[in-house]
Amino acid sequence: MKSIDLPSRGLITDTHRRQFDEQGFFVLERVIPEDYLAMLREECGHLRQQLDDLADAAGRPHTTKYFFSVWDQAPGVNPLKDAARERIRDFVFSDLMAGITQALLGDNVYLFYEQFVVKAAEKGGTFAWHQDSAYVPFAHRPYLTCWCTLDDVTEENSTVYMLPYDRAGTREVVPHTQLETDWDLVGYRGDDPGVPVICPAGSIALFSSVCLHRSGANTTPHPRRIYLPQYSAEPITNPNGRLHNIAEPVVQEGRVVAART
Repeated sequence: MKSIDLPSRGLITDTHRRQFDEQGFFVLERVIPEDYLAMLREECGHLRQQLDDLADAAGRPHTTKYFFSVWDQAPGVNPLKDAARERIRDFVFSDLMAGITQALLGDNVYLFYEQFVVKAAEKGGTFAWHQDSAYVPFAHRPYLTCWCTLDDVTEENSTVYMLPYDRAGTREVVPHTQLETDWDLVGYRGDDPGVPVICPAGSIALFSSVCLHRSGANTTPHPRRIYLPQYSAEPITNPNGRLHNIAEPVVQEGRVVAART
C-alpha cells in the first residue's frame, strides 16, 4: 500500500462535500483523462457489439437500453470481458478514483459494482425515479455511484436528473414498486422534474445510493454512453453474511491498495 496523498483528493472541495451531504450529489467536470476516456469508449463498443451479435444470432431485435458489467462473470467465461476487465481495472482502481472516493467515503473504500449503461440512438428508453439502494434488498450503509460520462450529456440525449434530498423529502431508502411496463423499480411518482446533469464527456456525477434520480429517452442520432462504477465504505453483505456483488479493496486504512490482482 502507499500513502493516499493524491492530487485527486483536492478535486473534492468543502462546497462539494456540503452539496453531497445536503443534496446527495454533485458533478466534477472534465476530470477523466483522455487516455482513460478513449479506453472506456473502446471497451464499451466491443461489449455492446457482442450483445448485438448475440441478438442477431438469436433472431432478436437489438435492445434500446444496454447494461453490461465486466465483473459479473468469473474469469474464463467470456474472454472479451476478461480483456476488458484488465484494461478497465486501471481506471476503476486509479489514483484518480481512489482519491475521489476516499474523500467521500472515508479511509476504507471497496469496489462494489460496475456497469456500462448505454441508451441507443433515437430510441434509448427511460429510467423511472429510483434509488440505487432499492436494488439491494436488505439494510445497508449507503454507497457511492460514480456516473462517468463517455459522451457530452444533455436533456436531449437522456442525461440523469437528480432529486435533491430536500425536494425528495427524505434521505432514506423509500419503498419502490416495479413499473407496469418494465423491470425498473420506481420510488417517486411526483411531478418534480429534478435537476438535469448537463456536462461534457469525461465528467463524473457523484451521488449517494439513496439519492433519487431518473433519465429520459435518448432522442438524438447518437448513443449515450455511461460507465458507472460504484464504491462502498465496507463490504456489503446480506443478513446471512454472504457478500452482495463484490468488495475489492481500493483504499484500506487511509492508504491506496497498490496490488491490482
